[in-house]
Amino acid sequence: MKLKILEKNEYEKFVKNNPYKSHFLQSYDWGELVKKERGLIPYYLGLVDNKKIISATLLLKKSLPLGLCYLYAPRGYVLDFNNFKILDKFTEEIVKFAKKKKAIYVKIDPDIIWRKENYKGEITEFESLDRKIYNELLRLGYKHLGFTKNFETMQPRYTFRIDLNQSMEEIENHFSKTTKQRIAKSLKLKTKVVIGSEKDLPTFYHLMMLTESRKDFVSYGIDYYKTLYKLFNEDNKATLFLGKVNIEESLKVLKEELKDVNKKIEELPKENMSKSVKNKLKELTRQNESLNREIEKYNTYLIEYGNEVTLSAHMILEYGNKAWVLYAGNHNILTETYVNYHTYYEHLKFCKNRGLQIYDQFGTIGDLSKDNPRLGLHEFKKKFGGDYIEFMGEFDYVINPFYYFAFTKAVPIYRNLVKRRKKKELKDEIERN
Repeated sequence: MKLKILEKNEYEKFVKNNPYKSHFLQSYDWGELVKKERGLIPYYLGLVDNKKIISATLLLKKSLPLGLCYLYAPRGYVLDFNNFKILDKFTEEIVKFAKKKKAIYVKIDPDIIWRKENYKGEITEFESLDRKIYNELLRLGYKHLGFTKNFETMQPRYTFRIDLNQSMEEIENHFSKTTKQRIAKSLKLKTKVVIGSEKDLPTFYHLMMLTESRKDFVSYGIDYYKTLYKLFNEDNKATLFLGKVNIEESLKVLKEELKDVNKKIEELPKENMSKSVKNKLKELTRQNESLNREIEKYNTYLIEYGNEVTLSAHMILEYGNKAWVLYAGNHNILTETYVNYHTYYEHLKFCKNRGLQIYDQFGTIGDLSKDNPRLGLHEFKKKFGGDYIEFMGEFDYVINPFYYFAFTKAVPIYRNLVKRRKKKELKDEIERN
């Protein structure tokens, strides 16, 4: 068994449809994306036994001062982690490779499920119940970075996944009551979801900026999204979904509702009202006032934005038998149309109809305390009834302990400085637009 750099076709053939692990973060396209947009150097490596590839990984090289670097295998390696013979040999070869590159450590965060809960909160899987894989990684020299609860790691430790092998009826039955109601309301208001193209990326980017400004995080420039969209549509699939509201159509619906409410008020007796009739009048009056406010607001938006406005833009990536809701941008107006829910609903059906098996909402939290600012994100994704997944977490194989200590202490400070600078740049760009 020996390690070799793989050509694109042989690498993708092994990784994309691997029966044990396949993930878009291990794809050839992802390596090319971060090479172009983040300045990382990708290595596509395979362990070969008698001319047959038995394991592989994308390793990303991040250059550091003094000619040093670190290597990262996002959601890697691609192998059967229960086959310790291959895992041990692959680790040995990766460490040799890392030393040649003057890497101070190798980071992995394998797509191994530590715990899974279904939509009822019942624990349905422990891939690592006996801790054999975990203990083997420790024995090999990997250092586990802990069971983090938020977004401290390179990739989220938690996510929601929907099993697309279920029927659409089963999937919808697992939606929360609120989600069903909001999708129904969005449909009633004549909102629509369409598949966009490359020319819609500026709209997507604008909505991403609005979302990032509200959520207090910073993502990427528009060139990053353009590169991603182009790369994945050459080999796999990146689909842009646009959730739109036609304000005139929605106004027609609201005016019809108002007409119906007023008719019901007219039909009520005017004298000697019973208690139940008085309560009904009170409720109908409340509906009348609410609808009038809505109609006034829609008329204002009609003047400001025109007849049709895009409120949601989501990018879905497909790789192998899975799809990920990778990026989602949403406007901060007309949220009561629930276009965001409608958009999720449509790309979920889209992925089901394409014969994919797993729909991953790509990231949530493990800390469910009420004061967690990201709890709202978690609760939103939870409403779609997917399995709540916890991954095993990050492991570092430390090659140079001295520089590893210096780097892991200094870099967080640097990242905070960069984050603050990017937040200021984002605010300035939004103000200019």
